[in-house]
Amino acid sequence: MTYFVYILYSQKDHKLYVGCTSNLEDRIKEHNSGKVTATKNRIPLIIIHSEKFEDEAEAFNRERFLKSLWSGKFKRKILGEYLNKIGYD
Repeated sequence: MTYFVYILYSQKDHKLYVGCTSNLEDRIKEHNSGKVTATKNRIPLIIIHSEKFEDEAEAFNRERFLKSLWSGKFKRKILGEYLNKIGYD
């Protein structure tokens, strides 16, 4: 089975959310329809990054890392690239 680790950007509060799923498309729909407690007050959400894994443990380890303080520099880079791409000043 394939797993995805993803980073969402909230257009409401301009913060990031990191998650992991085996069905990325459906999970993003759940987030944006308010079905996910952690993000229901932060919609609309846009996916700005995703990584694909064949191993569940590897995917969840990556998610755990991206949720840690150690990943801050990486997430700021991803967010900066996204904001630059859409022309946000």
